[in-house]
Amino acid sequence: MRVDIWSDLVCPWCYLGKRRFEKALAAFEYSDDVETVHRSFQLDPSMPKGQPVRARDMLMRKYRMSEPEVVAAQEHLEQLAAVDGLEYHLDSYTGNTMDAHRLVHLGREQGIQDAVIERLFRGHFTENRSLFDHESLTALGTEAGLRNIEELLGGTRYERDVIADHQEAQALGARGVPFFVIDGRYGVSGAQSVEVFTGALQRAYNRRG
Repeated sequence: MRVDIWSDLVCPWCYLGKRRFEKALAAFEYSDDVETVHRSFQLDPSMPKGQPVRARDMLMRKYRMSEPEVVAAQEHLEQLAAVDGLEYHLDSYTGNTMDAHRLVHLGREQGIQDAVIERLFRGHFTENRSLFDHESLTALGTEAGLRNIEELLGGTRYERDVIADHQEAQALGARGVPFFVIDGRYGVSGAQSVEVFTGALQRAYNRRG
């Protein structure tokens, strides 16, 4: 049984959704029969490459919120993440994630996709490391165990795959992320509870029988 997970690497709800899904999967009786594939979704593909902006400024502009409102929302999300064992520091920067997504595709090719996306999420949300320049991405990818990173970043390989992932999610009705598709038939939108993921996994598995 396959689970496709669409995420953006600067989406805090995506990291939280990944962790909650993993908890559900760890307790699932048939977890050894489940293949997880991470797919790409860019919340704002129009952002210029290599030009990060302060996340709070972006949120204020996008949602027409005041800075105190954004700070309060981020502090609330940091507390939610802590409940699931994640350390968030959301006063950080955001930017174009195309190259970071390309590393995740390279990770799948090399059989370490989960290690790569986990390292990028932790680097961004816990350590405030950049996902928007080649030097930082090379360091993070190397720490995750990736090979041939500089060759990848020096070209355009996997750009079409990132775009195709995004378009497929939209065709399936996703307007945001995280977005989970279980066994090609059950969609789960958002960082739902562990119980919701557990139920979806069980229903999908039962249908296979």
